[in-house]
Parts: sequence; C-alpha cells; structure tokens
Amino acid sequence: MRVRSPAIDFANVRPDWAPNREFAQYYNAASTVPAHIEPFLVKVMMRARDELASRPGQQRLLEEVDIFIKQEVQHCKRHLAFNQRLYESGYAGMCKLEATYEADYRRWLKDKPLRFLLAYSEGFEAMGSSSAEVFFTDLDDYLEGADESAVTLWKWHLAEEFEHRSVCYDVYKALYGHGLRGYLYRLYGFIYAIAHIGRHVKRINAYLLEQDRRNLSEADHAASVERERVVKRHLARASLPRLLKVFSPRYDPALKKAPAGMAQYLNL
Repeated sequence: MRVRSPAIDFANVRPDWAPNREFAQYYNAASTVPAHIEPFLVKVMMRARDELASRPGQQRLLEEVDIFIKQEVQHCKRHLAFNQRLYESGYAGMCKLEATYEADYRRWLKDKPLRFLLAYSEGFEAMGSSSAEVFFTDLDDYLEGADESAVTLWKWHLAEEFEHRSVCYDVYKALYGHGLRGYLYRLYGFIYAIAHIGRHVKRINAYLLEQDRRNLSEADHAASVERERVVKRHLARASLPRLLKVFSPRYDPALKKAPAGMAQYLNL
C-alpha cells in the first residue's frame, strides 16, 4: 500500500462519458458517495487509531491505517473535482440531495459509538472491494469507447479500494470483531451500509435521469428506461454473488485475488 496522487483532467469530461448514458449516470450518482463518505471514514479511522494505539502489537495495522486515511483523502479530492463538472453541466440540483446524505455522517460522528461507525465503514469497504471486482471483470462492454478520464478515475479509485480492502476489517476485528456478537454486528453494519448508501445513490440517479428525460419523445423515454433496467440488472447479477460472500463467518477480504488489469492503476 502507498499513497498516490494521479493527475486526472476532468476539464472536458461529459456527463454521458460512456456510450450507454444510463450506465454513465449510474456511476455519476455513485460518484457522490466518496465525496461525503471518505471524510467520514477518515474521522472514524482517526478515532479507531487512537484506540489501537493503546493496545500492544498493533504497529503494522496502525501504519496501514495511516496510508488508508491518506488514500481516502485523495479519492475525495478527485471525486469532488469530477462532481463539479456534473454540477456545471446542468445537474446542480444534486447538491441539495447530497446535503441530506452528508448530514447523516455529521450526525453519526456526534451520536453513534465507534463500534457502529467501524461496522458501517467495514460494510462500505466490503461493498468497495466487490465493486472493484465488478468494474474490472464485468463491465468491458459498457466501458468500450468511454472517456478515459472518467474510466481512470474509477479504475484507480476502485483499485485502491481493493488494495486496502482489509484495513477496516482488521481494525473492526481488533477492537470489536471477536465472537458471535462481533460477527453479527459486522453483518448489521454491512446491511446498514448497503441500505443507506443504496438509497442515496438511487435518489441521485433518479434525479439525473429525470433531468435527461425531460424533453425526450415517448419512444426515446421508453428506450432510456429500458437501458436503465438492463444496466441495473447487469450490475445486480455481477454484484450479488460477491456481496453474499460477506455474510460468511469465514469471510476475510485479504483472501480475495486481485482482478486482471488492476495493477497498472496502482502504478499511476
């Protein structure tokens, strides 16, 4: 693991950066997640680092936490820049929807215990490593002919998500993850993360597509709805088997094998 700061130019990137606009808009909606969850993760892991530092034998994990934090900061910066292009391209209404999502994290940092914050964070990280596997192995047809800046953003980000896939898991396990209660609470955090993040992405995606479809003919509107259905079905079929593995008591993200093509994005 190391910190990377790739130069990605979004000056000319368009909202329809992939040939399938509905596919692009799904990932445009998803791009709002790291803009807000990454600062949350940084704060959670800083708290966890303080707890770990008081326990013996955690030096290696503490070093990984430091790199994890710095990687997440870079992810946030790049997605904020990408999202700014979306706002400037006629989707400024995203901001109001994002504010509600961001407020959840601010409230949780004040009100929720570290156990919950870490279980939720590990839930997101489990989603992230699964998303990385999907992006690198199941989306070639959708990415053919896509804007290289947008593809690089996602492949670099998801490659690093896969690279640090074990950090939150190891921190949660070290502090709270032993025994049946630790296992069940990890699943609670995972399910909570899927539901919470999924609702947010669904709201943003609906807004983006609503904007796109305002002036479409009836036939074009129906075609867009069908493309959206096919994209979501494809993503669900690719994602579900990977996500179900997280429920196993023997789940360990460190055992996952990196997909082909990922290494080049870890050398940017």
